[in-house]
Amino acid sequence: MAHVHIDHTPPGPRAQAPRDQIEGWGADLDTANRPAYPMERTPPRLDGIPALVPQLRKVEIFHSTERPGITPVFGSSTPPRGISGALRRVAYKFSENDLRHWFILLFADRVNVGEGIVEDLARGHVPNIFKEMGGPAEFRYNRAGAMRKVAIATTVTLLAVYMFKRKRR
Repeated sequence: MAHVHIDHTPPGPRAQAPRDQIEGWGADLDTANRPAYPMERTPPRLDGIPALVPQLRKVEIFHSTERPGITPVFGSSTPPRGISGALRRVAYKFSENDLRHWFILLFADRVNVGEGIVEDLARGHVPNIFKEMGGPAEFRYNRAGAMRKVAIATTVTLLAVYMFKRKRR
């Protein structure tokens, strides 16, 4: 067991400048120096405002396990559905301080992108993934970065094709 030395000598005087030597200290004590003073109110302006009426739930809403219920106002434009919705249900069974919660949510987002592409194809719409991901803007404003991405993607694709053909022999 390690020995711990505790210093019992009293601390010396603090090296602190007097307040009147600190430039600007106490400038807001005098109400004449406070620009917002005439508009300040005691009690604050939010007193007397009625409580929010909770938003009605028309779709499934996920909330943290740390909260007893949902907030009065929430987003409902994209209700959970499909595989990504099932993944989100699993993710919200874990606490927010658990990495599984966040990793599952990230994976659910990626799955949701794939589901959207499949849904577009099912409707007969072929998505222009290059344009939707900002390809033209990337070439226009970051040509060197775009060319680097093309080179990396080409290299990875060629390596994958090479490895696939090599295994088939």
